[in-house]
Amino acid sequence: MEKVKVAFVCVHNSCRSQMAEAIAKIIAADCIEAYSAGTEVKPTINQDAVAVIKELYGVDMNITQKSKLISDIPPVDVVITMGCNVNCPFVPCKHREDWGLEDPTGKNKEEFIKTAKIIEGKISNLKSKILNSRIYGKNEI
Repeated sequence: MEKVKVAFVCVHNSCRSQMAEAIAKIIAADCIEAYSAGTEVKPTINQDAVAVIKELYGVDMNITQKSKLISDIPPVDVVITMGCNVNCPFVPCKHREDWGLEDPTGKNKEEFIKTAKIIEGKISNLKSKILNSRIYGKNEI
């Protein structure tokens, strides 16, 4: 099966979209080629998000990822916006979803853990849809 290219998009590409990219690479690498991007970049990924992903999944996003612009990623099949509460960036795709996640930036560790677990559940659902349906990927969306 050819992997479905999925972009997790938010304005700054520093927290939720980065968490989603990391989690997708961990739990859905068999069917998803994961990217994250935004219309602006930050010099570093949110360090609270980095700490939680490292604690929960053993991945150091400071080593494996960086903040990227939409123009830095290849064309994708699916775009997942995080719930930017502003005009989320437009990226051409076959299928688009908004996950409406609150930004945990500036909040306590428990909020970051909660966000990571919500993202994990949503990626698991997305993976199931991809594996059990021809709606995603190279077929008609």
